[in-house]
Amino acid sequence: MSQENKYDNPAFFEQYKQMLRSVKGLEGAGEWHQFRKMMPDFKKKRVLDLGCGFGWHCRYAADHGAVEVVGVDLSEKMLDEAKNMTTSPKILYIQRAIEDAIFPSNSFDVVISSLAFHYVPSFEDICKQVYDCLTEQGDFVFSVEHPTFTAQGKQDWYYGEDGKILHWPVDNYFMEGVRKTTFLGEQVTKYHKTMTTYLNTLLTHGFEITGIIEAQPDPEMLNIPGMRDELRRPMMLLVSARKK
Repeated sequence: MSQENKYDNPAFFEQYKQMLRSVKGLEGAGEWHQFRKMMPDFKKKRVLDLGCGFGWHCRYAADHGAVEVVGVDLSEKMLDEAKNMTTSPKILYIQRAIEDAIFPSNSFDVVISSLAFHYVPSFEDICKQVYDCLTEQGDFVFSVEHPTFTAQGKQDWYYGEDGKILHWPVDNYFMEGVRKTTFLGEQVTKYHKTMTTYLNTLLTHGFEITGIIEAQPDPEMLNIPGMRDELRRPMMLLVSARKK
């Protein structure tokens, strides 16, 4: 399989590095105040982060007691930044596509992922991979772009003639699959999946769902330009599950 990797495009990556969540890490992510509450106890746990990016969640897990953390990402540039910011010997970064991140059974107690699975065609394959590498009662916590956000494809507001936002368009919701959108000036391929697909696939592949949040921005961030508009539609879906 040939995976798209826009993050190693120098121009794209430089713009990504300037995003608030890239500069400030978890505290610069609008969903972190809710995502953090879904995280399990990391003490003495072995943790896998799929699509680890700059390694923010890897370092968080290590700082909160994890004994071993593996971060997987396809982007060499992402992992270079992660390694530069990481001092803990508990953390290992591996350059690999999520689809190819196959580990032995019972390798991890916790699997986490932040805003990566909408770049992967099959959520069913992810659930099988995660189930196989988790220990019994292991935790699976992830965030993705909300199906309402990915459905139409363009991922932009509908504007009136005066340039003001009218509403967020939702179209072709039940037609899952490829969506082409523009992100940081580059065309990016994403894969739209319905809420039913995310939740039922977990249930049919041996997980019990322990939490669902349609993320809202941290109230302390609502003074940031454009952030208050994020209350008009859900942008992210946060899910926690446990291997039965």
